[in-house]
Amino acid sequence: MITAEQIVVITDIFPFAFTHLTLSFMLLKRVSRWSLVVAWLLLLAACGGSEEQGGRPGFGGAGTIPSVEVIQARNGSLPLQERLSGTVKADNQVAIFPEIAAPVMKVTAQNGDYVRQGQPLVYLRDTQFRDQLRQAEATLQINTAEAKRAEANLRELKGRLDRTKELAEKQLQSQQELETLQAQYDAAEATHEQALGRIAQAEANISEQQEALRRTVVRAPISGVVGQRNVEVGMRVDTGTHLYTIGNFNVVRVVVSITDEMINRINVGQTALVGLENQGDQVIRAEVSRISPFLEARSYSAEAEIDVTNDDGTLRPGMFVTVDVLYGESEQATLLPASALYEDTDTGALGVYIAESLGSETPLREPTSYDEDNPPPLTEPTPMTFKEVTVLARGSGLVGVDVVRPGDWVVTVGQNLLGNTPGDGPVDARARPMTWDRVATLQEMQDQDLLRQFMEKQQRLARETFDNQEAADTAAEGTPAALSNAPRP
Repeated sequence: MITAEQIVVITDIFPFAFTHLTLSFMLLKRVSRWSLVVAWLLLLAACGGSEEQGGRPGFGGAGTIPSVEVIQARNGSLPLQERLSGTVKADNQVAIFPEIAAPVMKVTAQNGDYVRQGQPLVYLRDTQFRDQLRQAEATLQINTAEAKRAEANLRELKGRLDRTKELAEKQLQSQQELETLQAQYDAAEATHEQALGRIAQAEANISEQQEALRRTVVRAPISGVVGQRNVEVGMRVDTGTHLYTIGNFNVVRVVVSITDEMINRINVGQTALVGLENQGDQVIRAEVSRISPFLEARSYSAEAEIDVTNDDGTLRPGMFVTVDVLYGESEQATLLPASALYEDTDTGALGVYIAESLGSETPLREPTSYDEDNPPPLTEPTPMTFKEVTVLARGSGLVGVDVVRPGDWVVTVGQNLLGNTPGDGPVDARARPMTWDRVATLQEMQDQDLLRQFMEKQQRLARETFDNQEAADTAAEGTPAALSNAPRP
């Protein structure tokens, strides 16, 4: 993507590109005068680019001197880190589903409510389940009565059997009569046991119906905040209906994926900097809490979790965040912004453009600050040489490289304007020195932010130019010459 700073450079090299912009404005149904002024100012600014000849011309064509931004290389070490993308989840985040199918009669919890474990959330229609429970209770009563009758019959036969045994021992009762009573007693005992079994079955049925009746009230499984409500009174739900999501927001988990290349560098306990892109430069410091030992077969990555204290509620489940895991520090090397690296599209060579004459033949100092309305001036055309480098370390938007010496001036914006064949030799270009803070800010900004700032600046300049022109016209109308030429009544 082309940054806003590159767009400014392009205006010095591609005057024909903004002709299309002006025509596009004119094709709109409703064209504001500010839009047309912006387009023409861009066109005039582009046409006013320098045409001084230097060494080999840049990408803009013969005789065109491109403008680039440069920064002075430094010596130092880098904090080694891996930048990952993470997703925020609530601690013990749970999806709530009903356990039975029934219509909804009452909803007691709304999105954002804090509920305690066991608190009712949804009431389902329970008429059917209450009827089934009453039927089970009636069945238990019947079975209990049958068991009592079987027990009474068993006691009666037990008494008769005992008396018959005594008489048979005295040979006052026949053996056949004894055997008949014994068989009747055994049958009565089996009947009694069946009755007891039916009682146990009825009791189990009652417990089942009580459990079904209990499930008509959906309760909070844990204490926490509910959200993602998907239930209304009157709708019919079943076991697959997602009613709520609940979780504890005081502590959240940031889940990231680490590749097989990173898994030997990233360990539990290492510092993790959680960045919030929508909260400016806010960074939350935490530690890697857990790493899964298993890699997914498709992505060749493992899941890591970072527990983050969230008492102020800054992090919300579902948010995307950036996570920088710090795993060490590099050796001393020449440091450059990551935007200084340029890859040749033809050869694949990775390197940087160096202005070797800056600082030696052409005096140049690194600016102490940057003002958008009054940026540092461009230098005279100076040769830019492409040199291949090896990246020794990366971290925090910086790279450590070889070949480049501390103090060298290196191009950070506009490399693509210096030609498609870096091996052809030096390319002349004008250089604008930049501060390290400015480059770091540009690297952190989103493309849409850069374009917005660029357009706001151009619109402001257009208004000032238009107002100055109107003032000049008004002043011209009030001159004596204008008055003398005015028509007389």
